[in-house]
Amino acid sequence: MPTLTDLSTIRDLCARYDFALSKGFGQNFIINPGICPRIAEASGIGPGWGALEVGPGIGVLTEQLCKRADSVISIEVDKRLPPLLEETMADYDNFKLILNDVLKVDLKALLAEEFGGKPVAVCANLPYYITSPILMRLLEEKLPIRNITVMVQKEVAVRLAAAPGSSEYGAVTAAVAWYGCAERLFDVPAGCFVPRPKVDSAVIRITLGCGARERVGCCDERLMLRLISAAFGMRRKTLLNALGSSFSHFSKEELAKTIESAGISPTVRGERLSVAEYAHLADVMAEWTKNEG
Repeated sequence: MPTLTDLSTIRDLCARYDFALSKGFGQNFIINPGICPRIAEASGIGPGWGALEVGPGIGVLTEQLCKRADSVISIEVDKRLPPLLEETMADYDNFKLILNDVLKVDLKALLAEEFGGKPVAVCANLPYYITSPILMRLLEEKLPIRNITVMVQKEVAVRLAAAPGSSEYGAVTAAVAWYGCAERLFDVPAGCFVPRPKVDSAVIRITLGCGARERVGCCDERLMLRLISAAFGMRRKTLLNALGSSFSHFSKEELAKTIESAGISPTVRGERLSVAEYAHLADVMAEWTKNEG
């Protein structure tokens, strides 16, 4: 198979399969041959591993995963791509395509059926328009995966790896830090794609099992995520005021006392708190509610 990052190969495939890029699916072709091998290597995938890919496109990253993993499962929503991928992945009998929306697939069942007890990593060039929903689905379902190595918009990568208190720190940052450790690995200039996007990209790796969830725990994880969402939904307000509208069953005085009981100032902004502090606040609020009930 000719090199899938070669522009003439891309044009030939598109012509023969009558394939045009869809803005709705956030599609761009990677034309730098060095990018996808670096992404695959960064994921740590090797013999004995399973790889889950979201959005294989024409198979540029998919090919690199197939060269390394025992089994590669790619989930693709674009119904035009299966015939094209059948050609580009013809040399790899360890490749399987699932034509579906990753947000609708039963991922736990899929991983159990396809990978059994193999170590599994997610590795993908994620569609930029739906990056956060995909990441949160992968994290919140507590899937048996070792890490998530993905290419995203550079500004998203910066946000995912941001420190508490920084301007980039947000609700998704805190949620990712709860489940794992995010590390920005390398940047990918816009010129590495055709058509050239308006922004640069970056590759980020989220290693699971090393987040605040393992270090501090939380008796009510759902409540903690609600606190984070409420606090960042009004990030310019104090924590007390930001939480007030979402937790109206507390009076303002009760809410202030509860926040103080967690060792947090009610006048601090939510963006200053670490995810461990949100977890502790959730525990305190859950205990207060239990005692009041």
